[in-house]
Amino acid sequence: MPPKSKAAAAAAAEPVSVEDLFAALHRHIEDGEFPQAVKVADQVLAASPGDEDAVRCKVVAHIKSDATDKALAAIRAAERLPIDLSYYKAYCYYRQNKLQEALDILNGQEETAAVLQLESQIYYRLGRMNDCMSSYEKLQKFKVDSIDLKINIIAALVAGGRAPEVQAAMKAQKVDLTTRALRDTRSFELAYNSACTLIENKKYSEAKEQLDLAKRIGKEELMVEDYAEDEIEYELAPVSVQLAYVQQLQGQTQEAMETYANMINKKSGDPSSLAVATANLISVKGTKDVADGLRKLDRLVEKSTAPNQLQLIESLEFKLSSRQKEALYSARVLLLLHANKIDQAQELVSGLLATFRDNVFPVLLQAAVHVREKKVPKAEEVLSRYAEKHPDNSTGVLLALAQIAANANHFQIAADSLSKISDIQHMPATVATLVALKERLNDSNGAASVLDSAIKWWKNAMTEDNKLDMFMREAATFKLNHGRDKEACQLYEELVKSYGSTEALAGLVATSARTDLAKAEQYEKQLKPLPGLQGIDVKSLEKTSGARHVEQAMKVDAPEEVKKQKAKKRKRKPKYPKGYDPANPGPPPDPERWLPKRERSTYRPKRKDKRAQVRGAQGSVSREKHDASAANAGATSSKPTTSAKAPEPPKGSNKSRKKKSRS
Repeated sequence: MPPKSKAAAAAAAEPVSVEDLFAALHRHIEDGEFPQAVKVADQVLAASPGDEDAVRCKVVAHIKSDATDKALAAIRAAERLPIDLSYYKAYCYYRQNKLQEALDILNGQEETAAVLQLESQIYYRLGRMNDCMSSYEKLQKFKVDSIDLKINIIAALVAGGRAPEVQAAMKAQKVDLTTRALRDTRSFELAYNSACTLIENKKYSEAKEQLDLAKRIGKEELMVEDYAEDEIEYELAPVSVQLAYVQQLQGQTQEAMETYANMINKKSGDPSSLAVATANLISVKGTKDVADGLRKLDRLVEKSTAPNQLQLIESLEFKLSSRQKEALYSARVLLLLHANKIDQAQELVSGLLATFRDNVFPVLLQAAVHVREKKVPKAEEVLSRYAEKHPDNSTGVLLALAQIAANANHFQIAADSLSKISDIQHMPATVATLVALKERLNDSNGAASVLDSAIKWWKNAMTEDNKLDMFMREAATFKLNHGRDKEACQLYEELVKSYGSTEALAGLVATSARTDLAKAEQYEKQLKPLPGLQGIDVKSLEKTSGARHVEQAMKVDAPEEVKKQKAKKRKRKPKYPKGYDPANPGPPPDPERWLPKRERSTYRPKRKDKRAQVRGAQGSVSREKHDASAANAGATSSKPTTSAKAPEPPKGSNKSRKKKSRS
């Protein structure tokens, strides 16, 4: 190899200008070559220490390379410089799932579009959906027209339990979520999130249609990018899981189970999709194959020496929402209870109470463990304490307390718990349960007051599906059965005036006949006459023994005496077996003829012949056995027939042998 010339060596030694370095840095960033961009940024900083653009490029290149630790190190190295890198620091903490530290940094920042977007993502991951939506609402003034922003808004509303608000929010953003419009937008994520909204609104058929659309759009886009078949299946795993979930909700459990099982066995999905499929499969199977369910969940939890320390595997800890984590841990606790591993369930619940403080689901699981241990008063105490401490978030707890107390025949506790839930206080199921509990307590006045309160509420309710007439009918029946005839009569009269119900009119006539005969006669005239009842003599009808079935009743045309005709029954001759003479039946058949011989009373088992026992020295053979075996051998050799019997030894040979032995 020839030596380099002096000119080439001089050119190599000549320093590159900062402008050329920035040009190279820009080129590497545009091409996505972030490690090379970091090296060039270091060269710029070596030539021009403290250059703000070079520092920012270096930090962003580290973040783009998923090297958040190196990005934080570069930010710390630049702390002495007059450069504000707090946004990038907060973003690095967000990527490392240090959400509270990231939020603390952003709280002192100016509310720019970038800061608000990052803040909304942190709130979403923390499960604070109201704060998340507040950040998105502040973003509206910046007029950020991004499809990703609209997708995130839908996801935040669905995760926060505000799915009914999605349509209004998207209408304000001028986004049409119909299937035809989504087909035109060609947005896989938007179709998927719109389907999640429909699932929350229980519109499963429409959700399935949009999920199929999302899968088709995603598959076409990935095929254009030359993805392999298994890679496409991996990328579209969230859609497949959601489709299986819709099938599960529609009652197609077998198809859903097959989808879940195939995905888990093939591992054809990202970790979060596999975790959701595992939780859903366990919920479909229920108590079947508990051991297999526990083995599947063990793959999702980090192994730790501390029994109360809970942590999912790293790929799930940052990707699953709080609701999904709660579902996984709840499934594990319930499976442990079904497997009678009470101690392990207690340890897991203790860890959940420490990790998810002031959350409702660990409290419900703790009560379930106490019930399994047959410590019902302790479970009631745990739930009551939480309901008193968190009255705004205690609906589920009070319902669980009512169910546990009712099962334990603690009817007063159950009734008090249901009475504290104001949201469902006047719903039909709640009212019916409260009335039944009050009746168990022999408190008819309390049951009547529950019905009166429900009627008062429904009278003032401005709803399309008003239940007032149903409650009034049930209340009238209840009061009539409990001797409150005047109150029942008032309810029936109000039903007749408001709804014109024929059933209520009949009830009013029957009830007022006990209290106000004049009113009964007045309303009796409004009853329509039944066909076929004209011309009946009431006095003669009262003398009869009673009413008969309509089909058997006789038509009455005139008030003359009714002739009773008895239907003549044809007598049929009994059929006997062929050849049987009833005049000479003979002896009766054996009543045990259908029983096996061993079960009959006449059965006697055969006694063993003790005379064939071998006598003499050990190993000797009796002469009779020897003769019998020889005879058998001769018989089989001459003519081998299946029906031939071995010749029996001559009778009396044993007696003669005994006589010889005596002499």
